[in-house]
Amino acid sequence: MSSSPDIAGILENTKELDRLRKEQEEVLVEINKMHKKLQATPEVVEKPGDTSLSKLKNLYIQAKELSESEVTVSTILLTQLDSLLPSGPTGQQRRKLGNDQKRKRMKVESDVQRVSPSVRNQIEAYASLRGEQVAARVTADDAEKDEWFVVKVIHFDRDTKEVEVLDEEPGDDEEGGGQRTYKLSMSCILPFPKRNDPSTTQEFQPGKHVLAVYPGTTALYKATVISTPRKRKSDEYLLEFDDDEEDGALPQRTVPFHKVVALPEGHRQ
Repeated sequence: MSSSPDIAGILENTKELDRLRKEQEEVLVEINKMHKKLQATPEVVEKPGDTSLSKLKNLYIQAKELSESEVTVSTILLTQLDSLLPSGPTGQQRRKLGNDQKRKRMKVESDVQRVSPSVRNQIEAYASLRGEQVAARVTADDAEKDEWFVVKVIHFDRDTKEVEVLDEEPGDDEEGGGQRTYKLSMSCILPFPKRNDPSTTQEFQPGKHVLAVYPGTTALYKATVISTPRKRKSDEYLLEFDDDEEDGALPQRTVPFHKVVALPEGHRQ
């Protein structure tokens, strides 16, 4: 039913992935130029006021940040694709490959090489979230509404691909009060942008629907982007939250960029 928005989201992220890879290529070209320059004239770094080494360092930092962004976008893409693919055939295919691995090694080797890095990147990305705050959907797949909260990752099980999270500030109406833990699938987790790294964060344009932490709470709701951090020359978005009506109008609220994520496909609110 929701295939078109699903596909639209996937296409948007593939474009972002292309952009990141092109930027990486440009940075690598610059790094190679610097390497050649330093190999040809190593004595240049000893000249007073020469900035060659600091430029090289900044290029490496940029390359690292772009690479990390690529992992994040790849992770989101894999989650989106997982939600569209039926789980049965994939599992059967994996078992088949495992049983016949020796006999079919030559035939499937190229496929394995092509798929493995992405899967490995996805697993590493989730494993590296331990101790970090993320957005998590804590309601069941068939629930009437999706509820997303800010939680802390306490463990990632590489075998079951489940993420164990801690809801540090459950609401007053939660049964039993106190902190709660959940074991959730990877598709229920959305990493937040890195707070100290706004330059490599995907910026959502005005009119785009997002999921954002409502000010003063640990709950995330659907919102529409009114203005971007870049345009506002700050680290905050200006957003209008759905169902946030006051005196017949939607108030515009500021939310830090690191508390805003892409709206999941088929979100129910």
